[in-house]
Amino acid sequence: MLRMSTLFLRTLREDPADAEVPSHRLLVRAGYVRRVAPGIYSWLPLGLKVLDNVATIVRQEMDAMGAQEVLFPALLPREPYEATGRWTEYGDNLFRLKDRRGNDMLLGPTHEEMFTLMVKSEYSSYKDLPVSLYQVQTKYRDEARPRAGILRGREFLMKDSYSFDLDDEGLKKSYEAHRAAYVKIFDRLGMDYRIVSAVSGAMGGSASEEFLAVAPTGEDSFVACTNCDYAANVEAVQIGTGTAEAAEHPPLEVLDTPDTPTIETLAAFLGVTAGETLKNVVVKLRHPDGSTEPLIVGVPGDREVDLKRLEANVAPAEVVAFEGEDFAKHPGLVRGYIGPQGDLGVRYVVDPLVVDGSAWVTGANVEGKHARNVVMGRDFTPDGTLAAAEVRAGDPCPRCGSALSLDRGIEIGHVFQLGRKYADTFSLDVLGPEGKPVRVTMGSYGIGVSRAVAAITEQSYDDKGLVWPRSVAPADVHVVIAGQGEQQEGGNRLAEELEAAGLRVLLDDRHKVSPGVAFKDAELIGIPTYVVVGKTLAADGTVEIRDRKAGTSRAVPVSDAVAEVLAEVRS
Repeated sequence: MLRMSTLFLRTLREDPADAEVPSHRLLVRAGYVRRVAPGIYSWLPLGLKVLDNVATIVRQEMDAMGAQEVLFPALLPREPYEATGRWTEYGDNLFRLKDRRGNDMLLGPTHEEMFTLMVKSEYSSYKDLPVSLYQVQTKYRDEARPRAGILRGREFLMKDSYSFDLDDEGLKKSYEAHRAAYVKIFDRLGMDYRIVSAVSGAMGGSASEEFLAVAPTGEDSFVACTNCDYAANVEAVQIGTGTAEAAEHPPLEVLDTPDTPTIETLAAFLGVTAGETLKNVVVKLRHPDGSTEPLIVGVPGDREVDLKRLEANVAPAEVVAFEGEDFAKHPGLVRGYIGPQGDLGVRYVVDPLVVDGSAWVTGANVEGKHARNVVMGRDFTPDGTLAAAEVRAGDPCPRCGSALSLDRGIEIGHVFQLGRKYADTFSLDVLGPEGKPVRVTMGSYGIGVSRAVAAITEQSYDDKGLVWPRSVAPADVHVVIAGQGEQQEGGNRLAEELEAAGLRVLLDDRHKVSPGVAFKDAELIGIPTYVVVGKTLAADGTVEIRDRKAGTSRAVPVSDAVAEVLAEVRS
């Protein structure tokens, strides 16, 4: 039993000044977490119980699928990450330090290298495989823009697991086993989520899916088909295919278009729609080794370049702005009048919406001039395609052609078929059934445990405070004593009986707190069931059982209260 008279808890009536999203605001106000530094939070007793409840569910389902738990240190040597190139690839996101002997160390952002080396050191035969190992460990990434409380932190708790198989068929089975375990985990956590196709990015590998908690505050956008079961992160969706007939278009024509450096001014001047124009956006790619290169991306003029989508498709490079000083170094790029025809001296790619044979109005690479009937495949050939245009609701499904819906979500899990990327680096071989070395193939599977707490909060609150799913709540029942004397005695007795019945009890036994404050705290803290022991105890021997989510209440005889609460908790 947790007694609020002694519990290390302080609730707040005002939102924290830096709160951006509901989870940040409510977890701080309800006394679950406290900020230490940007992206770094302490967990108070109630918050730690929620975090532990989430981790327990994760562990139970991982154990049930046959995975085995290990634990690596957070402080790691440089050499394994140097071998895979990630000492450089992670760039500024990596926390680097030196020990007293001058050796380079890091705080682990993820542990593929360590898992691979562990299996290499312990296993040598095909008879040892398959095996799946996992850990629940603190990770560290020096986010450039930590935000939203524990949703995007620099220190966070994560479950990462890895499967090791003899062949690709085995990898697929391990992948499906992990995927099924994730479905059970997020179902038990009471979350509204979607499984979507994703890009592997810097992780490498082939098949990749994300588990997204649906929330308007999510940083990830995803599409879902309104007709079939297709769903994908916008970074992975492909919405442009096919070709057009170049022969149908007249020859390229250069036009005088003074003072038209934007799509809006150009469309108005020529009397065309923005969708008929080709927008050419110049960005700069910053590679992990610190080098940079300019890149021009062509997209239909009625769409913006989605920088997050672009960055996912050029990983591990980072997309940064192309500034005025960069234009000065590339005089062939005429700001506001860039076109793909001719030698730009810069790598030029197009979004898949720009197809072979399509004709566009675009820049003529001369100040005050644009070109009409610029046909891809006839007048210019890009250096490649790169999904970068913003995705919209109503775009065609790449599988069936029906309209796509667009929503936002929070990434709470990610599964990859890694393949042999890390096994190749560390020569992870076992002796196969034919007596010859066989290269092991791997899968990688992550769940953001602390992030899941925030994601659950984003889906489980109202205007009064938190509304925890029963599976993760810090207690099963919250007993509120509203009064003194007989109410105090009756409330303490009821709380003890509930505890004896096997329930986790939070008891508000504070003497100097008014009933109004106690009720507000109960609503803010968000235990799904709370019992009010007040004046009706003396009047007619009843207490009030309230359902936090439904907002309903009912009076029951105090003698029936334990049975009633047990039935509600276990329903």
